[in-house]
Amino acid sequence: MLEWTPQELKRRIRTVPDFPVPGIRFRDITTLLKDGPAFRAAVDLMWAQVADLDFSKVLAIEARGYIFGSIIAYRKGVGLIVVRKKGKLPAETISTTYSLEYGSAVLEVHQDGIAPGEPVLIVDDLLATGGTALAAAELVQAAWGRVAGFLFLVELDDLQGRRRLQIAPVFSIIHFREDE
Repeated sequence: MLEWTPQELKRRIRTVPDFPVPGIRFRDITTLLKDGPAFRAAVDLMWAQVADLDFSKVLAIEARGYIFGSIIAYRKGVGLIVVRKKGKLPAETISTTYSLEYGSAVLEVHQDGIAPGEPVLIVDDLLATGGTALAAAELVQAAWGRVAGFLFLVELDDLQGRRRLQIAPVFSIIHFREDE
C-alpha cells in the first residue's frame, strides 16, 4: 500500500514551462486532482494542518481555492466565503487591488460575509509571491474579521510569499524550488 507523503503527492503535479507567460513554470495540480486517492490524501494532509485551528469561516480564493476551501469548511462544519474577481458577486462588496507576478487585479468579497472579530481561514491551492493571499487578508480585515491562518496545497519556496503573510500562521503541504 502506498504511503501518501508530500513528496509522493508532489510527483503527481505537472510542471508546464512558459505558462501563462514566458519564464513562468506553472505547477499544474489538475494531474493530482484527477487521481482520486492522491486527491483524498492531499485534502487529508491539508485538513490535518488546521483541524485544531480556531476559525469559524473559510475564505476560498477563486478558482482552485474553492476546491480545497469548500472541503475544509465542510470538514470543520463552518461557513464558506468566496473571493471573486471584480464584478462577479451580485450583492454589495468590499474590494481590494493587488499586484500579480505579471500584472494587477481586483478581488471582491460580499460585504456581509464576515462578522466583526470572526476568525477566518484563507485557503488557496498555491502560494507564490503572496499577493493574492495578502489581498484576501486585507478583505477579511476590511470586514473587521481576523485572519486565523492561511492554508495552501503548494508553496513555491523561492518566491518567498510566506514572508508577506506574517499576520497569521501559514500552512502548506507540498514545496517546490525553482530548480525542480
